[in-house]
Amino acid sequence: MRIAQIAPLHEAVPPKLYGGTERVVSYLTDALVDLGHDVTLFASGDSHTRAELEVAWPHALRLDPSTRDVVAPHMLLLEKVRRVAGEFDVLHFHLDYLPFSLFSQLDVPFVTTLHGRLDLPELQAVFNTFPKVRVISISDSQRLPLPQANWLNTVYHGLPETLLMPQTHRQPEYLAFLGRICPEKRPDLAIRIAAKSGLSLKIAARVDKADQEYFRGTFEPLLSQAHAEFLGEISEQEKPGFLAGAKALLFPIDWAEPFGLVMIEAMACGTPVIAFNRGSVPEVIDQGVTGYICDDVEDAVDAVQRLGELSRAEIRAQFERRFTATTMAQNYVDSYTSLLQAKKRPVLRHAAAG
Repeated sequence: MRIAQIAPLHEAVPPKLYGGTERVVSYLTDALVDLGHDVTLFASGDSHTRAELEVAWPHALRLDPSTRDVVAPHMLLLEKVRRVAGEFDVLHFHLDYLPFSLFSQLDVPFVTTLHGRLDLPELQAVFNTFPKVRVISISDSQRLPLPQANWLNTVYHGLPETLLMPQTHRQPEYLAFLGRICPEKRPDLAIRIAAKSGLSLKIAARVDKADQEYFRGTFEPLLSQAHAEFLGEISEQEKPGFLAGAKALLFPIDWAEPFGLVMIEAMACGTPVIAFNRGSVPEVIDQGVTGYICDDVEDAVDAVQRLGELSRAEIRAQFERRFTATTMAQNYVDSYTSLLQAKKRPVLRHAAAG
């Protein structure tokens, strides 16, 4: 197939540091190329991909403080895609609802993966207005606020199989928290869980401008506790050592997380996950196999004491069975195929064998 992947411009593909959506787009794009498809990635100019790169803006918006209107570059991105839309079998957007109006008027099949939260009241009117636009969820639980949306499939995220590997020579020593410092991720609860468990906690996380108040007022005062260490944002190259050295990843979220990429990153390293029962967690974590699904802090503390019952080799094996980039890409190809069949369109280019 000839496939267009259209990424947000906030981060490069893949991101230099934190960035969930653009990271998944990178993994998906390269995996589709590996499957033999003809893929074009529309993204920022500082992106790197094995697909053909179409530069929609010179560099990632996050790294360019001079760009004050971030909508303008995305309008240019949409127009760039529109002008060549007919050259593709399918257009795959990762821009939330931005393409709905323009591309609903074209005859080229398109689909949008919704990567974010969908429980915002204003989204109801958007999806009521565009009832025929096909969308893909990243977990079944993500769909709950928008049952009226035209859901095509649920496709779980995946990672390149060898991107993050177990480090069996390391002795796990601490608990880990990875991601963002914000109220809904509850790093403050991770600190409490570690304290009650008698273990040290290493926190590798980004702090966005919007979360500075929470960081200074709630999170930072807790760092005076001797067992908690804040490392800041870490790179992709630092993740394997960070996760493999942990007894468990703590994921005490306080919101309906649509997926939670850090959970499968930990699993890829053979590291169990202790997560609160919110959002996608029951779909990602196999209870008693890849980690423990908990209801509160005390339940999580108890789970820490039972980590010895889990096999890190089996955790890695379960990752390979469920959450590789190849599995993700094949599930998307199945979705594209169903789109084309519904439109009764022939495929412009078949994937090369192998």
